[in-house]
Amino acid sequence: MNYIYYKLPSMEEFPTLGDIEKAAQFLRGKINRTILDYSATLSEQFGCNVYMKLENLQKTGSFKSRGALFKMNSLTVEERKRGVIAVSAGNHAQGVAYAGTLMNISTKIIMPENTTPAKINAVIRYGAVVELKGKDYSEAREYAIDIGKKENRVFIEGFNDRWIIAGQGTIGLEIMNDLPETDVIVVPVGGGGLISGIAMAAKETKKSVKVFGVQSEMIDSMKESINQGKIVSRVKGETIADGIAIKLPGQITFELTKKYVDQVVSVSDESMAYALFRLLERNKLLVEPSGASTLAALIEHKIEVKGKNVVLVLSGGNANLLLLSKIIYKSMEREYQLVRIEFNIPDKPGTLYRIAQAISESGGNIYHAEVDNLHEETPVGYQTVIFTVNVRGREHAERLYKKVAETGYRFTVKEDSTSIGEAFRGDSEKTK
Repeated sequence: MNYIYYKLPSMEEFPTLGDIEKAAQFLRGKINRTILDYSATLSEQFGCNVYMKLENLQKTGSFKSRGALFKMNSLTVEERKRGVIAVSAGNHAQGVAYAGTLMNISTKIIMPENTTPAKINAVIRYGAVVELKGKDYSEAREYAIDIGKKENRVFIEGFNDRWIIAGQGTIGLEIMNDLPETDVIVVPVGGGGLISGIAMAAKETKKSVKVFGVQSEMIDSMKESINQGKIVSRVKGETIADGIAIKLPGQITFELTKKYVDQVVSVSDESMAYALFRLLERNKLLVEPSGASTLAALIEHKIEVKGKNVVLVLSGGNANLLLLSKIIYKSMEREYQLVRIEFNIPDKPGTLYRIAQAISESGGNIYHAEVDNLHEETPVGYQTVIFTVNVRGREHAERLYKKVAETGYRFTVKEDSTSIGEAFRGDSEKTK
């Protein structure tokens, strides 16, 4: 556990409610005024009124454009001429690039070398110069600060900045304007810029509102920092929620979170993945794992919401499509919409046909079939075949297994019946 000691920021470095109100006025017409979307399905499931603040439909696909625009508006004429530089693996990069194009400011973004091509291309399309440097965010940040000094560019912080926080806080104003009866607001937490602004705006508007933050249990530095009363870096491993994978909260955001936020909780990657799937399947909303963390907190029962008006902030929709495909696949396994059946069968004509016919007669739809004659455990004269079958649920799957068993061939059902996370690390097996 590493403790970080620092000098408390001056009062001039902290945002005010007046800053957030000015940001709201400035941003009018430059960003999307995202709606609060009521979900009857989620409300019934959790026994409360669930509304979703759809920042996944914001300009650049996340809330980050709010803070980036307001920050760059605060620059002097001389600073704008110098240009800006920022470091990010995704959403902040796109927000700054978008703001630079809109305000005609030269923008350079430093991104870690392992950043996905889709995110790099998105930033380039918004008009920024992109340079890849460093194996992670920390190395990329050090390089960005160094090159920014050499090129005399203004460094744009991702979260620990008065104007960035004020821009993000406009979400809190919009929530309270649209739903004055709000009881609970649930917000993803990385470095703390988003929740600091929202919590300040909400609490200064209605003191009784409860604000909860959500982090990945793999990287929950803000949660632990609040518990310890000082900034702490706590990283247990990798997380699929790269949007909130920040090793250290900011000095300003830490103080604001202590003051305004009721509690910060953490959730598993499995729950975030499943929440993402639920939002896509039931609500027709595409969000990234960090954006789905707020629903994950309800799924894990980390927050008391019974009978309350609850707002979930869906902070972004810039999902990694390759990861998304795996999340969908594993979530469908979890809900028994996809099952995988492995056979060792005689390598004779008609064998595959009989199995496929049994699957068809049971009402299953073969999504994928894989034949492996070279599997090390496959006896000579046999072949290993894995069928991936689309079914309608557990009862349908059981009828499928019974029908396939009538063929006389032994098989193994490969399924993820415990958690999505275990499926990421390897499939569990049971023999029928």
